[in-house]
Amino acid sequence: MSDEKKPDKQGLSRRGFLKASGISLSVPLVLNYRMVKAAGAEVKVLGPGKAPIQLTINSKPFTAEVEPRVTLLEALRNDLDLTGAKRVCDRATCGACTVIMDGKPVYSCSVLAIEAQGKKITTVEGLMQGERLHPVQQAFVDNDAQQCGYCTPGFVVACKAFLDKNPNPTPEEVKRGLGGNLCRCGTYVGVRAAVLQASRGRKGGQRG
Repeated sequence: MSDEKKPDKQGLSRRGFLKASGISLSVPLVLNYRMVKAAGAEVKVLGPGKAPIQLTINSKPFTAEVEPRVTLLEALRNDLDLTGAKRVCDRATCGACTVIMDGKPVYSCSVLAIEAQGKKITTVEGLMQGERLHPVQQAFVDNDAQQCGYCTPGFVVACKAFLDKNPNPTPEEVKRGLGGNLCRCGTYVGVRAAVLQASRGRKGGQRG
C-alpha cells in the first residue's frame, strides 16, 4: 500500500485528510450568517456578504455593515466618515493610518474591522476637547511639525500613545519610539521637538 493511500491510526488516509481540509476551508466562502460545526462545536461564519459590526471609537458607539475583508481604516473612512487616519502605503509600513486600540498604537490598515469590535479605539478626531487642541496637537503647531500634513494625524496619534507609555522621554527615546511612522517631507526635527514640548506640558499638569 502506498503512503498516499495508507490510513493513519484513526483510519483516515492522507488523501481523505486533504479532501476534508479542502472542504472545511471552503465553507466560509459559501456560507453567510450560518453556523458550521468545527471540532464538534458550532462556529459562526461571516461573509462573503456584509455583516453588522459595532465599534467603540472616541468613547462613542458606532454601527456599520461591512464585508469581513474590510479593514478598520476602510471602515473609518468609507463607512463612518472619520477621515483623520490616512491611507498611504496600505501595507503597515508608513504609520499614516495609526490609531490607538486598547491603549496601543496600531496600523488601522492591517486590522480587520470585525476584529476591532469590543476594543476601545481612539482616532485623531477624538483628541481635541471641544475647541481646545490636545497638548500634542498644539505642540505640533508650535514647532511647525508638519508640511504637507498627510502623515500628521498618524504622527499625532502615535506621539500621544508614546507619551502615555513614556511621559518623560529622552530625545533618543523619542527617535526610537516614533520609528514606525514616516514623513516624506522630512519634518522629523519638528516632530521630535513637539513630543518633548508635550512631555514638558504633562509634567506641568496638562495631561490629555
